[in-house]
Parts: sequence; C-alpha cells; structure tokens
Amino acid sequence: MTVKRLAFAFLAFAFFVAVAPRPATASDQADVMATVRQFVDNFNSGKTDAAIATCDSPAFIVDEFPPHTWSGPTACTDWFSAYDTDSKKNGVTDGVVTLGAPWHVDVTGERAYVVAPTIYAYKQHGKPVKEPHSVLTVALRKTSAGWRITAWTWSKH
Repeated sequence: MTVKRLAFAFLAFAFFVAVAPRPATASDQADVMATVRQFVDNFNSGKTDAAIATCDSPAFIVDEFPPHTWSGPTACTDWFSAYDTDSKKNGVTDGVVTLGAPWHVDVTGERAYVVAPTIYAYKQHGKPVKEPHSVLTVALRKTSAGWRITAWTWSKH
C-alpha cells in the first residue's frame, strides 16, 4: 500500500469516526428526561417563564384545546396563553401533570424522542377531575444551553 493510500484510508476512517452517530448513553437519557421533568415541574408550580425556558425556538405543539396547534418562535409562550384562556373559560384550576416512567427515551446524536404516560389532575368548578392514561410525546434538540424541547404532543385517553 502506498503512503498516499494509507493516508487516505486513515483520513477516511477518522472522518467516519468523527461523524458517525454515537450510541446514547444512560447519561444522555438522564439529561433528556431532566429537561422534560423540568418543564413538567415548572408547569406544576406555575413557573411559566422557567417552563418556557426549556423550549427551543422554533417549537411545535399539539394539544387537546383550541386552537390545538402552536408553532414558531413563540409556540411555548402562545401555548401557555391559550392554556390560561381555556382554563378560565372552563373553570379549570390547580392543574398538575404527573409524569410516569417513560416508555421510550431515544437519543440519536443531538436529537431525542420521549414517550411517557401521564396523569393530568385538576379542579373544574371546584370539583376534582383526573385524566388518567394520557400520553406526553416530546422531541428535543441538544443545544449549547443543553437539551431543549422542539415539539410535544399531549394525547388524552
């Protein structure tokens, strides 16, 4: 093998190693779930700005109340505004999401996908209500600031 071929083979191998996706580690999965939990915990405690800080820009959201979809650079802020409006209209207070053990936490490079069962509990006109068996599906992107939510869907069962 000539020196040129050997050098080319080495460079090709080095390039492949540098760009090949790395398998997700338990640490990657824990970091992804920490972001999802941070969003849920801040939602539960009414810390809207802290919850919004977990969102990427742009983001995309699908949820059960009108207008059902939000997208763009202010999707998370717009969703919170619509959630507040819908809650007031329907007499909903004290909303709390309980996040179950995730069914999937898939991390591929700088992208992640999470599917988790949830329970949404709240009061409607003062009476307790639960939405068991709901599902939260979240897509995330790793940024210089950490994992950020690029999309989520809420599915009521």
